[in-house]
Amino acid sequence: MKLDPILTKANRLVRSGKYEAAIRTLEPEINRYHGSFHYYYLLGSSCLRIGDFGGALTYFRLAHEARRQEPLAILGLAALFFRKGETERAVDYYLDVLELNEKNRTAIKAMKVLRRQAGTDSFLSWIEAGKLPSLYPPIPFPGFSVKEKLGAFAILCAVCMLTFGCLVRFKVIANPFYPRGTRLDLPGGIAGGRATLSLSREDRMAPVQTGGSYRYILTRVQALDVYEKALSLFTAYRDEAARINLNRILESNAAEGLKNRARVIISYMETPGFDTFRRGDNVSYNDVMKDPRLYNEVHIIWRGMATNVVNSDEGTSFDFLVGYDTRKTLDGIVHVVFSSAIPLNPERPLELLGRIVPSNAEDPIQLEGIAIHQSGNL
Repeated sequence: MKLDPILTKANRLVRSGKYEAAIRTLEPEINRYHGSFHYYYLLGSSCLRIGDFGGALTYFRLAHEARRQEPLAILGLAALFFRKGETERAVDYYLDVLELNEKNRTAIKAMKVLRRQAGTDSFLSWIEAGKLPSLYPPIPFPGFSVKEKLGAFAILCAVCMLTFGCLVRFKVIANPFYPRGTRLDLPGGIAGGRATLSLSREDRMAPVQTGGSYRYILTRVQALDVYEKALSLFTAYRDEAARINLNRILESNAAEGLKNRARVIISYMETPGFDTFRRGDNVSYNDVMKDPRLYNEVHIIWRGMATNVVNSDEGTSFDFLVGYDTRKTLDGIVHVVFSSAIPLNPERPLELLGRIVPSNAEDPIQLEGIAIHQSGNL
């Protein structure tokens, strides 16, 4: 129901029980609202509730004349004749309401009361007990003002922002206001993570150690450059490229402080899926075989075929024919182990997402299986 300011004000007064104030607001405007159903209905409802039954009858009749098919005014008239004990006329009005709306609760309730009480000594007692107002027609909701709508919208926005903040705070969802190149899962958050992973003055003064046997020998400048490059790659979500540089530090003569920070970065790396793996950082089988230790626990996606498949309660294992997906070339054979059983068709090519695990001289690497992808497009 769309009301103008005066009718809206009166409607709110009636709904809050301020019937006399509503009447004082409306009666001076009788010429302005001549023929208005809402005007007559609000006045009739107010008069009915303060006991001015003559005024209520007048205004409900005017409201009924303005809208013949509106059940609210008919319910008001029915309630007035119900109170006077003119049950036949009340029944006629209630039947009119039910003809317009067979599910009208007020009319249904009134008809039940009339069937039980009409013509009995308890009928007057029922009215005197103050139960008649339960059959009064309802006051329509006036709607929201612009100010109230803006207030409700502001509250809704505040609740949404609070909910969003909680979801981001507890990492249920990622924060879309941070660029993808900013790592969100660093220890202590962005600032704290940078402080934890950035090199201290002592680390920069002595980034390498002397003595001992190492796979890689780095100069002071090289050690610092490799670490900074790894940190930059990590914060850009390029975990596999960062891991290669961190492996170089861990297998080198870098100082323990530098190595400990490298281990912290590794602890915050994520296991990729086919949808999140950075294909541009994928390393080839041939590159890995040149220096397996450098690629320790680096994730790869290779294509090929599976053979010698073994399924058990502990998982699935097979020999992976790397590069043989076209059945034309074979780069090499790598043993793959999945910790759980997986569906696998050895007759079809597959893409394997796995983690490199250096093994021994006879079998330089193995792969810890993460996921496979088989489709007719491979």
